[in-house]
Amino acid sequence: MLQGRLIAESCTPGVDIQVPELRLVRFGRHDVTESTKPADERDASHTPGVVSGQPSIWTFVDFEGPNEIAVELAQALADALQPDLGWWADFTIDDVERVVVFAGKVFRYRVGDVSASAEAKAWGLAHGTPAAQLDWR
Repeated sequence: MLQGRLIAESCTPGVDIQVPELRLVRFGRHDVTESTKPADERDASHTPGVVSGQPSIWTFVDFEGPNEIAVELAQALADALQPDLGWWADFTIDDVERVVVFAGKVFRYRVGDVSASAEAKAWGLAHGTPAAQLDWR
C-alpha cells in the first residue's frame, strides 16, 4: 500500500487530482508559522515555519492507495504542484520505496538510500524549496 501527504496550498489553482482508488485518510488545516508539521506531529526538534510567499495556514491531505497507482499518482502530482517556492509532495510504497514529487520532477528510490535522498533534496534546494522544508518522512 502507498501512503503519503500533500499540502493542498501547493497545488496550482484550478488543477484537480483524480486518481482512481486513491483514498483520503486525513484532512486537516494547521497554522504553520512555527513549524511545517501538523500540531500533533511536532516535537522539540520541529522545523522552522513558512517562508515569505507561503500561506501561514496549510491544509494537510494524507492519502493512501494500492501500489499499482504509484506511477499515475506521481505524474498527477508532478502536473499539479506549483513550481514557485519548491513545493513538493511525497509518498512511500510498502515502506520500502519513497517517491518525492516536485512540479515536473519525480524521484523514486529505496527508503534509506541516502544518496538518492540527497539528490532529491539538492534538486529541491536548486528549485526554491527552503532547506528546512526538505523534511519528508
